[in-house]
Formats: sequence, structure tokens, C-alpha cells
Amino acid sequence: MSIHVAITRRVRPGSEAEFEERLSHFARRSLDVKGTQGVQMLHPAPGAKHPEYGILRTFATAQDRDAFYASALYLEWEKEIAHLTDGAPDFRDLHGLEAWFRQPDAPRPPRWKMALATWAGVYPTSLLLGMVLAPQLHSLPKPLAALIISGCMVVCLTWLVMPAVTKLMHSWLHPSE
Repeated sequence: MSIHVAITRRVRPGSEAEFEERLSHFARRSLDVKGTQGVQMLHPAPGAKHPEYGILRTFATAQDRDAFYASALYLEWEKEIAHLTDGAPDFRDLHGLEAWFRQPDAPRPPRWKMALATWAGVYPTSLLLGMVLAPQLHSLPKPLAALIISGCMVVCLTWLVMPAVTKLMHSWLHPSE
């Protein structure tokens, strides 16, 4: 399963054009790095008071991600743009719903398809957890039992069910590939 990372950069006012040019050049070069599967850039709205740029990167593995951010190419770029940005970048690994449907080489599927695919994962998971866990938790207060079941559901969906569902439904979710 691919690793998705969202990076946010705050650019100093008046430095937007230079930052965009350098980012575009760096993004093209960075695609040659082993394990890099894609990069997308998100531009701030025109006239934003504090321009923030988003960079979405996809890597084949966590090791590829870590190697990329420790690479000379990345560290050089950080030095190159230090005078254009305010503060350090904000990194977030994307998990769960935000990453289930993200493919480096395909547009995101329509919301209705994402909803149906999610339902296809949630329904059998909720049935199974209800049959297996509910009888074991019947002596607990209902809110506590629901907390335990919902926690198990989130873990199952995030690491087991939705990766399998999106893999099985890939051609339906991304028919243009």
C-alpha cells in the first residue's frame, strides 16, 4: 500500500512566484527518486493573507518516504527555499478515508463511488463485529460497549478492510486507467 504525505508550507508575502517556480522545478526532479510515485501541488487562493502551499507526495513504502526526506536532493531544496518560507514545513501522513481513495496516477473517484465503496467495507465489518463482540460485551454499559466496538471497527477498516476493498474495486473506482 502506498504511503501518502501532506506537507504545508507558509510562503513569505511577495515570494510566491519565486517559490512556485522553484517548487515546480524541484517537483519534476524529485520524481526520479526511487520509490516516489507522485507529487501534487496545491496553490493558495489568490490574495490569501498568509499564502500556504500544499504538497501531496506518494511513496511506495515508508522506507522510500524516509529516504527521500533524508536525501541530499531534499535537504538542498530546503536550504534553497529557506529565505522564501516562514518556519518549518508541516508534515502529515495521510491515513484512513483521506488516503483510501488516493492514487498517484489517477483522479479521485466521484464521492458517490467513495461512499458506496466505504459502505461495502463498513456493512460487513459492522455485522461481523456485532456478532463476535456484542455478545462478549453485553454486561458492560451500552456506551462503553459501543466505544469498544467502534474502536475495533476503525482499526479493522483502516488497516484491513478498506485497503482490501479499494484494491478489489480499483477498476470500478478508477475506470480511466
